[in-house]
Amino acid sequence: MISQDNISQILESGGKVIDNDGDKIGSVGQIYVDDHTGNPSWVTVNTGLFGSNESFAPLEGASLEGHDVRIGYSKAKVKDAPNVAPDGHLSEQEESELYRYYGISAGGAGGYDGDSANYTTGTTGDYDSSRTDYESDRATVGHDTSGPTTDDAMTRSEEQLHVGTERREAGRARLRKYVVTENVTKTVPVQREEVRIEREPITDANRDEAYAGPAISEEEHEVVLHEERPVVEKEAVPVERVRLDKETVTEQHTVNEEVRKEQIDTDDVDGIRDGR
Repeated sequence: MISQDNISQILESGGKVIDNDGDKIGSVGQIYVDDHTGNPSWVTVNTGLFGSNESFAPLEGASLEGHDVRIGYSKAKVKDAPNVAPDGHLSEQEESELYRYYGISAGGAGGYDGDSANYTTGTTGDYDSSRTDYESDRATVGHDTSGPTTDDAMTRSEEQLHVGTERREAGRARLRKYVVTENVTKTVPVQREEVRIEREPITDANRDEAYAGPAISEEEHEVVLHEERPVVEKEAVPVERVRLDKETVTEQHTVNEEVRKEQIDTDDVDGIRDGR
């Protein structure tokens, strides 16, 4: 159970809020306490891009795990909570709406009795657990000349530049296969037969063959000649594999933007001292 004694520890440590499954929801923003009992009732969780959104989560049944606050609800439940501005004070209507959303009875969560809750933040580090109202101890000094007097201080705000990245399509690459024709020249040896006439004189070795036929006659003798011719044959064979792949290249881009901030000046009056 989260008590008054734990508030300073949570806020000063910059802890996180985790859900009932142990998953991180976001970092602790503010802790709201009951006006009468001073018991912690709500914690705001910084969610969204760069922690730009705060969601309310009940501290009923919550526990401390180191510097982190573990609540009894899921991450999705907290992120879908009613949109209530974390302006330092919950009205009766806003707190009732949160109780209905989380299914908590009006008598639960820090003894809620219909009165609204105030908060403390992690900016001062001097939370006093013996106090229950957190109102200023001194009277308002001066008054607002530009409108109704609200309090004794003027809030100075400034814009902060948050730079992130987004993923978008930058182009496409394709592989396309097409057919081209080229001339290939190769030299191949071919053979052919030619007729060659051989003459030999009559000798004792061939005399019998020479006299084997008639003395005078007409004859024909034929020889078949052969030759080789080139034969062309084509065959399609695979020669390589080509594919597309991707690699990530990191580049540095400088972002230059103007941000506005408020400055507070004082008129040239004797006796003014800066309290910083």
